[in-house]
Amino acid sequence: MSNSRDHLPSRSKKFFSYYQPYWGLLVVDLVCAVIVSATALVLPLCARYITQNILQNNAPDALNQIILMGLVMVGLILIQIVCNTFVDYQGHMMGTHMESDMRRDLFDHYQKLSFSFYDEQRTGHLLSRITNDLFAISELAHHGPEESLIALLKLLGAFTILLSINIPLTMAIFLLMPFMAFYALHYNRRLNSALTESRTRIGDINAQVEDMLTGIKVVQSFTNETVEKQKFAYENARFVTTRRDIYRSEAFFYEGMMAFTQVLTMGVIIFGGIAILHASLDLTDLVTYLLFIAILIDPISKFANLARLYQEGVTGFNRFMEIMEIEPEIQDSPDAIELKQAQGHVEFRNVSFKYREHLDYVVKNISLEIRMGEYVALVGVSGIGKTTLLSLLPRFYEVTEGDILIDGHNICDISLRSLRRNIGIVHQDTYLFSGTVYENINYGKPSANQAEIIDSAVKANAHGFIMALPNGYNTDIGQRGVKLSGGQKQRLSIARLFLKDPPIIIFDEATSSLDNESERAVQLAMEQLADNRTTLVIAHRLSTVQNADRILMLSEDGISEQGTHKELLARDGMYARLYSGQLRL
Repeated sequence: MSNSRDHLPSRSKKFFSYYQPYWGLLVVDLVCAVIVSATALVLPLCARYITQNILQNNAPDALNQIILMGLVMVGLILIQIVCNTFVDYQGHMMGTHMESDMRRDLFDHYQKLSFSFYDEQRTGHLLSRITNDLFAISELAHHGPEESLIALLKLLGAFTILLSINIPLTMAIFLLMPFMAFYALHYNRRLNSALTESRTRIGDINAQVEDMLTGIKVVQSFTNETVEKQKFAYENARFVTTRRDIYRSEAFFYEGMMAFTQVLTMGVIIFGGIAILHASLDLTDLVTYLLFIAILIDPISKFANLARLYQEGVTGFNRFMEIMEIEPEIQDSPDAIELKQAQGHVEFRNVSFKYREHLDYVVKNISLEIRMGEYVALVGVSGIGKTTLLSLLPRFYEVTEGDILIDGHNICDISLRSLRRNIGIVHQDTYLFSGTVYENINYGKPSANQAEIIDSAVKANAHGFIMALPNGYNTDIGQRGVKLSGGQKQRLSIARLFLKDPPIIIFDEATSSLDNESERAVQLAMEQLADNRTTLVIAHRLSTVQNADRILMLSEDGISEQGTHKELLARDGMYARLYSGQLRL
C-alpha cells in the first residue's frame, strides 16, 4: 500500500467538493436558515413593541394594533415553519445524496485496490467505513452549514439587540461565554477520542460477526458455539467500554452547557432586577432580555449538537479518506496498451516474488515459456508457491524481480482490464454470488443472451443438473451457492468461464476438494474448456494431469523437473516419488 496524501487535495477541500453538485440546494437551504434566524430575532421585538409602545402608552386603538401585530407574528411564524420544513427535509436529502456519492466513490475505490491491501484487512472494518462512518458524514454535511449559520446569526443578532437595550447587562451576560467555550472545547476533545475508538470497536464487532457467519458450518460442526460467543463477548465488552467513555463525555458536556444556561438566566434576573431598582432598566426591557435569553439558549444548544456532529463527522471522514488516499499498488502504466485478443504465448523470465520487502521469497528465479494452446500442469508440495506464481500472470500481485510476457508484451505494459479479460481462472474455492444460476453464469459476460448462457452450461457439463433444479436456470442458489454441491459449483464456474471465452485459462486445484464422481464431471468440463486454449493447471491430484502436454515439478530451487507424465515417471525423481505416494493413499 502506498499513501499519496501529498498528491491529493486537502481533506477539507475534498469534503467541500461533494457539495458541488448541490450548490443550488445549499444556497436555498442557507437562505432559509437566514430567514429562520431573522424571524426568531424579530418575534421578541414584536412582543417588546406591544408592551412598550402600545400597552405602556395606552394607545387609543390599542386593540387593533395588538391584533395587527399578532397577525404579523403569526405570519412570521408561518414563514419560519415553511423555512424550517425546507431546511429539515431538503437539507437531509442533500446530506443523503452526498453520503451516497461518497459511498459510491469508496465502493469504486475498493474495487481498484490490490490483493495486497485485502491481505492486511478485515472485511468488518471495511464494511464499517462504508456504512456507519458515512452516515456520520451525512449528518455533518446537512446540519453543519445551516445550523452554524442559524446559531451564529442568532447569537450576533441577540448580542446586538441586547447591547442596544442595556450595555452593562449585556456585557455581563457575554462575559460568561469564554468559560462556556473553554468547557465545550475540553470535553469535545475527550468526545472525539472516544468516538474514534468506538468506530474501531464497531469494525472489530463487524469483523467478528462476518467471520462467524462465513464459517458457520465449521463452527457448528466443531460445536464451538461457546468459543464464538466468548470471542464476540470480548469484542462486545470493548465496545461497551468505548460507548461508556462517549456517554460520560456527552453527559458532562451537555449537562455543563445546561448549567451555564441556567446561570445565564439567573444572572439576567438578578442583575436585571438590580438595574430596575437603579432605574437603568425598565420591566419591559427585562422581559425582552428574558425572551432573548431563550433565543441565546438555542444557539448554545445548536453549537453543542454541532460539536458532536463535527467530531463524529470529522472522525468518519478521516476514516473515509484513509482508504481513499491509499493508491492501488497495481495500476496501468501511462502508455498501457489494449490487448484485444491474446494468442496465448506466455513467458516467465527470471521471475521472483515476495509479499513484503522483509519476507523471504515465495517464488525464486522462475524462467518458463508456454506455447500458444499448450496444456501445462504445475505440481509440487503444498506451500511451494504454485498459486502465487500463477497469481502474478493476471497481476493480482506485482513481480518483485523479472518479467512476465504475453504474446511478447510485458504484462506491466498492458492495461489491467484487457489483461484480465484475456485470462480466465477457476479457483479451488469457487465463489458464486447470491442470486440465480442464470445470473451467476451471466456474470462471465453480462451482455450474453439466453442461448449463449445455456450453450456455456452445456459445454461445462452443467445443463443436466441445472434443469433438475426446482426452477432450472432461475433457481436461487443461496449465499455463495450454499444450495449446490462442490462439483455443481465448479461446473457453474466453468460455464461462467466458457461464456467469458478467454484464450488463457488457469485452473487452481479445481478438483482437489471433490469426490470421485464430481471430479470426473468437472474434469470433462475442464478438458473441453482447455481445448485450443493456453491452459495452466495447479494440481494436487496428479491423476488429473496425466494428459498434460507438460508437467512442471516445483521445488524450493524452482522448476526441478519437467516433461510428460510418462517421461517424469521414467526419470524416477521427485515427481515419480510424489505420484507413487499418492497411489499408496
